[in-house]
Amino acid sequence: MKNWLRTLALSALIAAPALAQAPPGLTESERKSGAQAHPQILQQFGGAMTGPAADYVRRVGQKIAVQSGGGARAQDYTVTLLNSNVNNAFAIPGGYVYITRQLLALMNDEAELAFVMGHEVGHVAARHGQKRQNRAALSNVLAGLVGAVTGVGLLGQGAQVVAGLTTLGYSREQERQADSLGVRYLAGAGYDPNAATDALAALGAQTALEARLKGQGGAEPSKWLSTHPPSIERVARMRTEAQTLLANAGPRALNRDAFLNAIDGLIYDDDPAEGVVQGSSFRHGGLGLALDAPKVFAVSNSPQAVTGTAPGNLSFDLRAADARTADLNAIAAARWQQLGVSAQPMRTTRINGVEALEGSIRAGSQSGPVDATLTVYRWSPQLAFTLVSMAPQGQAANVAPVAASVRRLSPQEVAAIRTRRIQVVNVAAADTVQSLANRMAYDDDKMARFLTLNQLGSDARLKAGDRVKLVVWR
Repeated sequence: MKNWLRTLALSALIAAPALAQAPPGLTESERKSGAQAHPQILQQFGGAMTGPAADYVRRVGQKIAVQSGGGARAQDYTVTLLNSNVNNAFAIPGGYVYITRQLLALMNDEAELAFVMGHEVGHVAARHGQKRQNRAALSNVLAGLVGAVTGVGLLGQGAQVVAGLTTLGYSREQERQADSLGVRYLAGAGYDPNAATDALAALGAQTALEARLKGQGGAEPSKWLSTHPPSIERVARMRTEAQTLLANAGPRALNRDAFLNAIDGLIYDDDPAEGVVQGSSFRHGGLGLALDAPKVFAVSNSPQAVTGTAPGNLSFDLRAADARTADLNAIAAARWQQLGVSAQPMRTTRINGVEALEGSIRAGSQSGPVDATLTVYRWSPQLAFTLVSMAPQGQAANVAPVAASVRRLSPQEVAAIRTRRIQVVNVAAADTVQSLANRMAYDDDKMARFLTLNQLGSDARLKAGDRVKLVVWR
């Protein structure tokens, strides 16, 4: 959850930046569309990162962009590293290309990053956004993004985490074309086109791992972009195309060391400025906020909200509200309205010493009747929090501990908050896969996390001097 001033309303967005030169063939309308949407994208995905890693991503992205033909120049593309903990990359009209730091960390060499960039440049170069009537589509996408983060859909599937909504609308054929263009751009820029299959395989393994950790089984819950064909099919097709391109080519670059040097020290999972998830708990030092869900909950943090889900269709959604010009009852009424229901009676209470209101409603949903409870906390004269808890009819007690857990952190607890970061290490002679996995900053599935992060198989053998990625506390 970002600094609360950034979460209250899209009206607080910064002004649109000066228009970048658009790739050849794009219209003035398309350029304006992208430039207007750019600050909103930054708002929804944690902002643009700066520093060596962001500069590196921009250089690689622009290097690939010039391979798109038509006289494209590096400066025609605005390439941004987003401070987001979801695995995503996307492009919008006007030559704006994005990748999240979480997806960047999942890659294992520069060629894999270049493929991701090439895929997105391919969407722009092939005018896929324009073929789906880009102005209307982009408006709808951003509206959908806002809808997701404001909690619209209470009577549907419950709270959702923002991830990948900016890419809805591409057809499967367009995604296949962007894959093929990405592979061609890789080869044209001197990279090994086989990196395309490695990048796709890495993402497939990561999404399967995340699904299993969240209790969704081993099946892949979603793809890199929502409308992509299944990852197995994509990997096989990309491998065939890569081999065709390599048939008459010499050695091709991976630039693994340069890539690992660039991401060493990169924040992984949550940015401490947005708060940190540890197991089923959430801590935000800047706000002095603590939330502890039962251990069965998978808790996620985005710039807009802290959400949790558990088996049995249990969920919660915590987000900030502006208390400067509205009392708690007005905030509650607005939240009910956002959820698509009329305002409900609220009772006054105190939770861990914090002034609060509580109210509930029983409503229908696609999966049957649900009990929804809204709790509003007065955190300060300027800030309130709203917590929506949902459960099937008669099971509200299973999610009620979340609302009861919200409290203020002590100074000692604030000082104890740590950050996960990528650490690149050289394998020592005494190291084993198990000893390295034991260093991962997680309480569960250390081995699976280590193998997936490094694209290693279960029978992997490492030798002294190899470089691998760890996620460590700092």
